[in-house]
Amino acid sequence: MDKKLTLSSLQKEIRKLADPERAKFSAYYFKTGKGQYAEGDVFLGGISTPVSKSFSKKYQDLSILDLEKLLSSKYHEERSVAIGILLSKFAKSKGIERKKLYDFYLNNTAHINNWDLIDVSADKIIGLYILENPKEISILSKLVKSKSLWERRISIMTTFAFIKIGRFEKTFEIAEKLMNDKEDLIHKAVGWMIREIGKRDITKEEEFLKKHYKNMPRTMIRYAIEKFPEDLRKKYLLGKV
Repeated sequence: MDKKLTLSSLQKEIRKLADPERAKFSAYYFKTGKGQYAEGDVFLGGISTPVSKSFSKKYQDLSILDLEKLLSSKYHEERSVAIGILLSKFAKSKGIERKKLYDFYLNNTAHINNWDLIDVSADKIIGLYILENPKEISILSKLVKSKSLWERRISIMTTFAFIKIGRFEKTFEIAEKLMNDKEDLIHKAVGWMIREIGKRDITKEEEFLKKHYKNMPRTMIRYAIEKFPEDLRKKYLLGKV
C-alpha cells in the first residue's frame, strides 16, 4: 500500500469535508437524540455515499488493525468507510482470510450500530459466509435473541442473501421470532424482507401474511404490502383478507 494512504491520511481526508449543517441534519435523520435508537452517534456531515465509496476503494488495503480502529470511531462517516473497506476485503478473500473477516464483523457489531451500516453489509458478509459454510447458520439464532437492536437487525438482514437465491425459510423463521419486537426499526426490516420475498414469489409471501398479518405490527405489515395493488393493501390493513 502507498505509504501516504494511511489511516491518519484517510481520517484527515474525511474530516476535511466536514459540514456542520449537514451534520445536524444527519443527526436528526438518524435519530441520535436522547432516548432515540442512535443516541450519541456523531456525524461530521459533508460525506455523501459516492464519496464514502470512493474513500473505501482508495483505502481498501488498510490493515485489519487500522480497520478496527476506524470502525470504532465515534464518527459515523468513518465507520461507514470502514464497512466499505471490509466489504471490499471480504469480496476478494478466500479460505482462512474470509473466516477472519467474518469473525471480525461479528466481533465488532457494537460498532456496526446504525441501520445504514447493517443494511449494506449483513447479507454480503454474514449471509454469503453462511451460504458457503452452512453450519454457521446457528449464529442467527444467537443474533435474533440479542438484547442489541443492531444484532437483531443483522439477523433479519442477513437473510437477504438467502432470499436472492430463492431460499425463504430462514427469513420466515426469523420474522416470526421478531413479530413481537418492540423496535420500529426491526418492524421495518422484517417487512422489507417479506416484501423482497414477494418480489420473487408472491404466493409464498401471501401464505405467510395470511397466517400472521393480524398479529404483525402496523409498520411491519405496511412495509410488507407496499407493492400490493391498492385494493389488496386496504384489505390487509383493514384485516379483511
